[in-house]
Amino acid sequence: MKSQNQSSVFYFILLGFSNFPELQRQLFWVFFLDYLVTVLGNAIIIVVISLEQSLHVPMYLFLLNLSVVEVGFSAVIMPEMLVVLSSEKTTITFAGCFAQMYFILLFGGTECFLLGAMAYDRFAAICHPLSYPVTMNKRVFMKLVMFSWVSGIMVATAQTSWVFSFPFCGPNEINHLFCETPPVLELACADTFLFEIYAFTGTILIVMVPFVLILLSYIRILFAILKMPSTTGKQKAFSTCASHLTSVTLFYGTASMTYLQPKSGYSPETKKLMSLAYTLLTPLLNPLIYSLRNSEMKRVLLKVWRRKVDLHGM
Repeated sequence: MKSQNQSSVFYFILLGFSNFPELQRQLFWVFFLDYLVTVLGNAIIIVVISLEQSLHVPMYLFLLNLSVVEVGFSAVIMPEMLVVLSSEKTTITFAGCFAQMYFILLFGGTECFLLGAMAYDRFAAICHPLSYPVTMNKRVFMKLVMFSWVSGIMVATAQTSWVFSFPFCGPNEINHLFCETPPVLELACADTFLFEIYAFTGTILIVMVPFVLILLSYIRILFAILKMPSTTGKQKAFSTCASHLTSVTLFYGTASMTYLQPKSGYSPETKKLMSLAYTLLTPLLNPLIYSLRNSEMKRVLLKVWRRKVDLHGM
């Protein structure tokens, strides 16, 4: 089966929005700007947190890891997508498609677990503030980060290897903007029923279980915030939680619509737009969500900016 797979298809064709050439040209510049802003915004967060010692606490170190994931997401998807949008049909090699799917699943799985770990961090800080230094010490933080990345690697390795173990004997046109699992699987020349059961079950575990745990954490956090005597304390706690909750809703909502939908649920064009929401919109908005809603991040960004201005003025 494996030799048939490799001898039948050597490349795929990404169709993008080829039915709407005018839309493709407009989207090219929109996504090009999106890519620049995403990389710049997340890079600033990574550099600022890395350089500022006062931000070397779990909350911001989790955010640093999240920004690394977002930059990775964009780097894997956007360059190829811009090529697709600038032409009617774009070819991608068999190995290139494998690699793109692998890293999409790696970064997607890692983000699911990171968002869950960030919710636990906020739960421990707000609901058990006195024991927080022990509950979320450096060792626990490192374990949670490593678990998130290793889980992402395991998900990507298992799923991508299984998808590309199927024979692909034609057609080789992927009706999508990049090599995502559902549209690639549609081209397999074999019965994919068992894989679909595995993929659906895996998605429930990887996406929905952390999402439910996040919701339960925030229910406890909400009750803890309401019991706080200080209005300032309530506002500060709500502000840090609102940023994370916005990211969670945006990422989990769009990702679950993409991976938990039935095959006939939406049109191919609708599926493409939903994929764009969690692969492009979330990485773009995360730096804005966390920097604009977080007073500490704004303070440090202003401090770094003033330092830069002072150096240029000398």
